[in-house]
Amino acid sequence: MAVDEQNELPEATQREAELKRQFDGLQSQLTELHRAREESMNEKPDKHSKKLEQSAEKLSQLEPKNLTLRDENQALNTANPTHADSGDT
Repeated sequence: MAVDEQNELPEATQREAELKRQFDGLQSQLTELHRAREESMNEKPDKHSKKLEQSAEKLSQLEPKNLTLRDENQALNTANPTHADSGDT
């Protein structure tokens, strides 16, 4: 029995070393995934904030033009009331 145990010991030690390498590799991958997830979560609000700022800027640029067009439309409807009632606006 002692001979069998000695033969199994190096094989078990090799298997243990291989499992430890696999475990370390998986642990490293998991750490990398957590880091990437945290970076992604930090970037998303920044991207959304920038898009929101751009949209707000574009809206503020369009508002004066919208008001001008509304005023022109009202002036045309006031000057020509028959078209305003016919639905041709």
